[in-house]
Amino acid sequence: MIERFVVLAVLGSLVFRFATGQWPWVWWQARNARGGEKQARVLLGLAPDAGREAIIDAHRRLLTQVHPDRGGTSDAVFEANAARDLLLERLGPGNRAAR
Repeated sequence: MIERFVVLAVLGSLVFRFATGQWPWVWWQARNARGGEKQARVLLGLAPDAGREAIIDAHRRLLTQVHPDRGGTSDAVFEANAARDLLLERLGPGNRAAR
């Protein structure tokens, strides 16, 4: 039974690789990364072409709303920081250093 599952998984992976040009796990990671960027942009209220300054300004505005000192939660602050870091990382090197 397990051998049959392993053989089917390997064959399915090979068919997927042949059909799409990438391994299923690579495709899945890229798909999830794109979704994460979209969620970050929605959370911060940014357009896809937003630059470094727009990202930082949107992050600051969001923090004024979700900070625990203003009735928010530390989880919301964590999400805002993660969204900012993800979007700045996608802009390329040198964009995360100066805050």
